[in-house]
Amino acid sequence: MPTRELVSRDAHAMALGGERVDYVLVRRRGRRGVGLKVDEHGLTVSAPLTMSHARVEAIVRESERWVLKKIAEWKSKRVPVVSWREGARLPWLGGELVLRLAEGGPRAEMAEGELRVRVRMLDEAAIRRAVVAWYKRAARDHLGKRLLALSHAARLVPPRFVLSSALARWGSCNSKREIRLTWRLAKAPPALVDYVICHELAHLRQMNHSAAFWAEVERQCPDYRRLRAELFATDHLYRAF
Repeated sequence: MPTRELVSRDAHAMALGGERVDYVLVRRRGRRGVGLKVDEHGLTVSAPLTMSHARVEAIVRESERWVLKKIAEWKSKRVPVVSWREGARLPWLGGELVLRLAEGGPRAEMAEGELRVRVRMLDEAAIRRAVVAWYKRAARDHLGKRLLALSHAARLVPPRFVLSSALARWGSCNSKREIRLTWRLAKAPPALVDYVICHELAHLRQMNHSAAFWAEVERQCPDYRRLRAELFATDHLYRAF
């Protein structure tokens, strides 16, 4: 059986069924066809080295219904419904923030376990926009600091950090040494955040999911098996908005 040598592993996005779908494109020498996999990390597309990007995406679109069905299954695990009202509880780093509302702003800030939001009109759409904008700012700061700290701990040159809005993928790493982390990850407990970051950092040394890759994950995050299972069981809690 020929060896399929990994050439690249890059993050992309495409439109399927009227929605944006993030995916990782894996290129291998010796591969003949296109393979699709949807799991807790999102959509992974494996393709031959010589196949054009347009042809790869055309083949993915041929399986559009299957891909969207599988992604929906991962998203549908009892996702909580958020009520954008005074006193609502929002997840943050494994704990909760109490939503406090006032007219003014727009502005949002965290203080004493509360997320204090000011908007010109107290309608749900405006409140949600202000909350999400705060989450993105706060997540960029927190995730960026953890990525830097864990890079140093792993004796790696810190990669470029990109904040994403992915729903089905917590993080990704490409051959350009670029790590993407979704802002929604900052809703999870710190240990789960660190596991995801260590998982992506391990790809800087092993751009695959081989035994060597998982050994590198374990080197950086010795308790990764328990944390991975915990994330798999609770990830729907962090996709509410």
